[in-house]
Amino acid sequence: MTSATQPAVAGAVPGNGFRPVRIGTVPALAEGFIARAETAPSLAATLRPGTAVALVPDRAGDPGAPGAPGPAPLPGDQDWLRSTGKTQLAAAFAESLWQSGKIDLLVWVEATSRASVLAAYGEATAEATSRKQASSSESVGTQFVDWLGETSCSWLVVLDDLADPADLDELWPSGPTGRVLVTASDATAVPDGVQVLPVGPFNSREALGYLMERLTADPSQRLGAVELINELGFAPAALGQATAVIVSSGVSCHDYRDYFIRRRNQLTESSGASFLPGAVTWRFSFEHAGQLSGGRSAQLLLALAAMLDGHGIPRTVLTSPAAGDYLAGGGAPSGSERDGAALVALERAGLLTVDSVTTPPTVRISPVLQAALRAVMPEDLRDRTARAVADALLQAWPDPELPAWPASGLQSCAAALRQVTGDLLWAGGCHPLLMRAGESLDQARLTEAAVAHWRDLATTGDRVLGGGHPDTMLACQRLADAYLAADRPDDAVPWFQWVLDSQSHRRPPDHRDVLESRRHLGHALVAALRFEDAISALERVAADFERICGPGHTETLGARDELAAAYLAAGRHADAIILYQRTLADRERAQGANHPQTMTTRQGLGDSYLASGRSKEAVSVYKRMAAGRERVLGPDHLDTIMARNSLGAAYQKMGKTAAAEQAYEQARAGFERVLGPRHPDTLRCRVELARIYGRLGRYGDARALLRGTVDRLERTLPKDDPLIRELRDSLADIGEE
Repeated sequence: MTSATQPAVAGAVPGNGFRPVRIGTVPALAEGFIARAETAPSLAATLRPGTAVALVPDRAGDPGAPGAPGPAPLPGDQDWLRSTGKTQLAAAFAESLWQSGKIDLLVWVEATSRASVLAAYGEATAEATSRKQASSSESVGTQFVDWLGETSCSWLVVLDDLADPADLDELWPSGPTGRVLVTASDATAVPDGVQVLPVGPFNSREALGYLMERLTADPSQRLGAVELINELGFAPAALGQATAVIVSSGVSCHDYRDYFIRRRNQLTESSGASFLPGAVTWRFSFEHAGQLSGGRSAQLLLALAAMLDGHGIPRTVLTSPAAGDYLAGGGAPSGSERDGAALVALERAGLLTVDSVTTPPTVRISPVLQAALRAVMPEDLRDRTARAVADALLQAWPDPELPAWPASGLQSCAAALRQVTGDLLWAGGCHPLLMRAGESLDQARLTEAAVAHWRDLATTGDRVLGGGHPDTMLACQRLADAYLAADRPDDAVPWFQWVLDSQSHRRPPDHRDVLESRRHLGHALVAALRFEDAISALERVAADFERICGPGHTETLGARDELAAAYLAAGRHADAIILYQRTLADRERAQGANHPQTMTTRQGLGDSYLASGRSKEAVSVYKRMAAGRERVLGPDHLDTIMARNSLGAAYQKMGKTAAAEQAYEQARAGFERVLGPRHPDTLRCRVELARIYGRLGRYGDARALLRGTVDRLERTLPKDDPLIRELRDSLADIGEE
């Protein structure tokens, strides 16, 4: 979950002009945190610029391992072995580097999914590189990684709780001035080539020091401290929960140890399995939270939190009206004071933390504790809790989303809820939350995550509700759109066809939904290069809209633009020009010369002129279009930059080399600012500009431009990559072997 950029630290810029930036929310250090100089690896000595390390649990001596003495713990209880304090060590190291001014850029990423990684990279791209997200998040993520490899600023990227190394395919951060720190629950989640550093329990000296630091208010509570830390096996999570209860209840270490032994023996006798310390201590904390809150409100609130992404829950979710109704339905008194008291009780009992520096405040809870809570929930309570959580998430989700609102945290919480609820949220129809989460992924341009989400909804809806249910049909429509946004038109076409067939069976052929479905199918067919099929579908659509809505209606004009684009793609330039001219005249009368749709039609007309060899007309159209887009959208809008690039191409076709040079130089600078130096549009513009330099006799500039492009690409692509070979051919064309 990301947060607003943190303020700069004085002295953090070593003369490179880079404004210090923080992205993401670094977890606050726990009360009584110790550096663990004896049992934790020295990150300061190991993690130098240009390196990457991963902190993982030290599994040596795990109970239940082959050959280990005694009964094995229950499968879920073994997860407590993951809680060794890795994230706290990473947070302390990150803050140390930042506060000392040794890094200019700190990016904290909750790396539990590819979508959360891309969301963090997108924010970092905007804040650190000043590039706008003008394309998919996948593309923006690649741009950010490229920038990290080239920048002179010092940086640290923390990938906390990495779940799957595949989530970082083509997104692995590296560079000579940067450090990468990973935390993971298992070494198998760490990418190859990353140095793995195991983190185990405290040793006896560290455990005693931690306990003494926590129990400062009443020294008498330290009675029995050594015996308690031995009984808890020096486990950081268990000691954290135990000391929280001791501090807030007034009991001594000796008393807590007696309670602990009795409870552990009871659990072992009833199940026949052994219990790790954390699997026992959380139960004490759970009961103590109920005592602190004077009822069930804290325990019910914890049940809500157990269904969400524990790395960052917006507090507004847990204080929503739906959450209040859930707590009241469980017998807890209602009111915002109740909610605040419950959160305080849970924090005092060591079960969660509330980070108030973010907007809104963020609630964090251990994923291991969440799994333990869900495992003991009665089925009826789990179902009621899941529905309340879904309603609470939906109420807390702004529509439309606010610019500074942490949508990525809500997306992660929705994904976590979907994962643990199965088909529960499909009773009587798809819960609106699932649709809202997909729309948020679409808006964030998280294209592949959106495809996966809508595909899940489409297949689940077909299985649970049937293909004819409105929710299923809507999910299928959104899946088709998501495939197209992800540049996968071949996958999109069958889904658009399915939607059209479904609409045609239920509605008359002139119904607006049928016509729109046919238009969407035609658009996808063009993207899939199936031009004859596309033209056949779009000619029918354009004629139907004109007959039903009239020749000047916006729906008719939109259908004509789709058809003209299909003509252009199919090489039918004369047909495209005639249709674009007619539509442009209608749009200027109805919408005005500077309306965005008018300018899009004008772009199509210019492209058609250029493709047909009518470069003079193309220049005239592109000049007007570039000026209009710059006036309305601004010089750094991608549409403005594309217009200047098109103008350069038209000048080049006309033989006006000097004018082409100026247009291409403006376009290249814009592409590099907005899309980055390795985006395909940037590279194509650089190649064309180099060719212009060659025609002007500026061979040195042409070679330098192409050579710099090749050098950048060779740092990330194989040397025999087709793009690199193409650029080398261009170098040869202008006289360099």
